[in-house]
Amino acid sequence: MLVLDILLGILLIGFDQFTKGLAVGHLKGQPAVPLIDGVLELQYLENYGMAFGLLQNQKVFLILTGSIFTLVLLFFLLKMPVTPKFRVIHIMTVFIISGGLGNMLDRLRMDYVVDFISFVLIHFPIFNVADIYVVCATIGMFIMFMFVLNEKDLEFLNFKRDTERKL
Repeated sequence: MLVLDILLGILLIGFDQFTKGLAVGHLKGQPAVPLIDGVLELQYLENYGMAFGLLQNQKVFLILTGSIFTLVLLFFLLKMPVTPKFRVIHIMTVFIISGGLGNMLDRLRMDYVVDFISFVLIHFPIFNVADIYVVCATIGMFIMFMFVLNEKDLEFLNFKRDTERKL
């Protein structure tokens, strides 16, 4: 399963970077391109912060916290049972990790994240493909944890039980 996770992650990060490359090549320095007039447009933005423009110019902090969060998710992914019940959560975890790494690559290479998708209808902050991975997978995971999985399903996360087994 780990090999498939790595391959999926590489594919997702590659697609994210490809779309950002297209945005830089075709949108930078250009006026917004309407896709659905008054609803959705492509608009180039260099985001030096995180979601909603928070923590502007805090590159070191954002990379450090992003790295810690990624390590926690990798730990969660490696401890997760490889059963059909967890397959969807497994995939959603890979999407979240890939989205975080896609944006982190931008920060490491260019000091900012390339954003280019804008819902002008609701004046939503401009975002990118990696952000879509993170948000959609997080919502999906929330639904799974709230309505599908039960406490027994999550015993693999219990450190106390691992300690008791070793004693």
